[in-house]
Amino acid sequence: MIVRRPRRCLAVVVGAALIWSGWSKAEPSGAVTPSCATPPALSAIEAALDRSAARIEKHERLTIVAMGSSSTQGVGASTPAMSYPNRLEQELKERFPDVDIQVLNRGMGGQDVSEEILRLDKDVIAAHPDLVIWQVGTNAVLRRDDLGADQRLISRGVLLLKEDGIDVVLMDLQYAPRVLARPAWDEMERIIEGIAHRAHVGLFRRFEIMQEWDHRQQLAPAAMIGPDGLHMTDASYGCLASQLAESLAWNWWSHSVIAAKTTHRAADAAPKPHPLGNVAVAGNPGSH
Repeated sequence: MIVRRPRRCLAVVVGAALIWSGWSKAEPSGAVTPSCATPPALSAIEAALDRSAARIEKHERLTIVAMGSSSTQGVGASTPAMSYPNRLEQELKERFPDVDIQVLNRGMGGQDVSEEILRLDKDVIAAHPDLVIWQVGTNAVLRRDDLGADQRLISRGVLLLKEDGIDVVLMDLQYAPRVLARPAWDEMERIIEGIAHRAHVGLFRRFEIMQEWDHRQQLAPAAMIGPDGLHMTDASYGCLASQLAESLAWNWWSHSVIAAKTTHRAADAAPKPHPLGNVAVAGNPGSH
């Protein structure tokens, strides 16, 4: 049983900002496939993704790198085209048809965080991405209970990406029988959440989102996890891409709303020039 921490409802927060600022842009459409939908408070990516939001705002090319292991590569999908990064690209293009969006799949099945760190420069930073979605932690949990080294390596990887000015979203574990059978899964969940909070990077709560799908049988009759008890299926990869696209869209939209509100406040607070400029006014010191 997982106890969810209370979270801010992003839809309420940005909705209030919209009303306050008079922002004219349409909010995200809520286009998640109905059976995949989750509460906004659960699916919200709360940290500001400034670089990618600015690219969307200016209708400039947006490059996203999906970094991770087998569930990024797409193990369990019927074809490579059914992996979540491929489908995320399509979902985002549907939401932002006037933006050139590319999602590069840099998933390698079986890799651990120590191996992913070694290829961070070549496979990720060299692509000059605006956003990196790093799916991390599952293989560590499957292989060991002491996660101290993993915590240090994930923190180091996030720091390296941030030093290059890249937006980061950490994607946590999949909700799957083989993961739940391991004693360290809850510790890894806390580690990933803690790193995201301290580093001020995004967190996509895949584990709790998939748990919600499972408890509500939202994907039925399709299977969420394949026969190996670990890897996702076409149905769950599709839902993952759909929900992640909507979470990113809400994040970018709220960034625009908050930026507009900040600009509005700054304009209101700026000193206003006297309507007569430098002309002396009768009765004031120095006037004749």
